[in-house]
Formats: sequence, C-alpha cells, structure tokens
Amino acid sequence: MKYFVTVNGRPVEVDLVERLGRLHLSIGGREFDVGYDEVDELGQVVLNHAGRSYGLSVEGDTNDVAITLAGHYYSVKLEDERERAAKAAERAAGRSGGVVTSVMPGVVVEVLAKPGTLVAKGDPLLILSAMKMQNEIGAPIDGTVKEVHVTPGTAVSAGAKLVTLTPAAT
Repeated sequence: MKYFVTVNGRPVEVDLVERLGRLHLSIGGREFDVGYDEVDELGQVVLNHAGRSYGLSVEGDTNDVAITLAGHYYSVKLEDERERAAKAAERAAGRSGGVVTSVMPGVVVEVLAKPGTLVAKGDPLLILSAMKMQNEIGAPIDGTVKEVHVTPGTAVSAGAKLVTLTPAAT
C-alpha cells in the first residue's frame, strides 16, 4: 500500500508491503527489507535492517505519530492512498454537490439512502466492501438524494457513480 508520509514537515512517499513479519519498503525509489519485533505493548519496537538493530519508541495514533530513535525525535504524519483519495473526493463533492463517486474498487453491500432522502454531511449513503473491509460512504454535503446509481451486489471501479445529491438550499 502507498502511504503519504510527512516526517518533521518533509513529505515522503512510501510503498509498504508486510509479509511474514518483514516489511518491504520503497522510500524515494530506494528499497529496504526490514524485520521488526514489538518489544512491549507500550510502543517499543526493534527494527532489523542490513545486520543492524534499531530501537524505536513509537507513540500516537494511526495518523499522527511521534518516533524516538537514538535520542532523535521525529514527528510523523501518515495518510494512506485510500484516505487521500477519500478526502480529495469529499473536498470536490463538497464544493458542488453532484455525483458521489467510489474512491476505490469494491462491491456495494447495502444502499442506505433512497431518492428524496434528506441527508446531512456525514450521513451514511451506502456500504462498500473493499480490500476485505466494509466502508461507510457518507454524504459529503447537506442535501437531498436525487438518484442512486447502484444496488447491493454491484461491483464498482474507482470513480464509478454511486449517488447523486442536490445541495441543500443555504
């Protein structure tokens, strides 16, 4: 999976694949094969790379992390490609209403809104199953459901039309 990472204010793209307790990373075109072990449940981790071990202290949540390595502090912000695409789609839809599209390929599990339904920003419109996860697709704006373009069981590609909204009168 691709991650958009900011380390101490500097952006870096990272491709990450985890297999059998090892991390395969591509950072700025450089490849790394890294082993890791969680030392405890308090965020202490040991990374093994090229015959060397590195002790890290990791604190924070899935998007905002503080890492200490050999006395050096790193502020790390993480965003995966799905989050980035979802935020971009939300910003675009929020400006104009209109069509809500799928940010990733998947299968529609359940449609929660019908034409004519009034929705507030964030209200669930449908459930999309993608990458073995069920994702709630919410309304990007306050408005009315004009049209639903999918039914349960529909396989959709990234960018496929899901729902059309009419923005609420302001």
